Amino acid sequence: MNATLRNLLPLSIALFLGGFSPLAAQSQNSCPCCTEVYRQFDFWLGDWQAVDTAGNVLGHNHIVRMQDSCVIQENWSSARGPYTGTSYNFYHSGEKVWKQLWLDNQGGYLELEGKFEDGNMVLWSQSLTDQQGRSYRNRITWTPLDDGRVRQHWQVTYDDGDTWQTAFDGYYERE
Repeated sequence: MNATLRNLLPLSIALFLGGFSPLAAQSQNSCPCCTEVYRQFDFWLGDWQAVDTAGNVLGHNHIVRMQDSCVIQENWSSARGPYTGTSYNFYHSGEKVWKQLWLDNQGGYLELEGKFEDGNMVLWSQSLTDQQGRSYRNRITWTPLDDGRVRQHWQVTYDDGDTWQTAFDGYYERE
């Protein structure tokens, strides 16, 4: 090591340990995701039993905040078989949208984005292609209800939103 590098090394270490690192600069704000916009999906936090409109139990959901309140993690377990899944939900401040990435134990995934509007969280997928080669989009709406439940209404359009078909309509009831 040449003399210049050998002399700069202690200074670099001191600056890094002294709090001038990029990581230290990022941690100056003790809770960067604690503003109101990051709380818009908090109504979904908790332990839930998911039921369809007939009251049949479909599964259980454990939904928590993580990563210093910057991420909402959903942990799904089906009542009918070994189906499980996890979604990661977060507010993207640069794009001013909510995003969700769903991953499951069957190799499935779904990416959604959208906004909290009129008291509902509404997330959309980009255009996808089904097994018959048809183009479609998903729209999932979560609505907090006065009785403490949350309604999830999943719709699909094959004609760019002119008409919608319900793929799922159900409720989360607190456990």
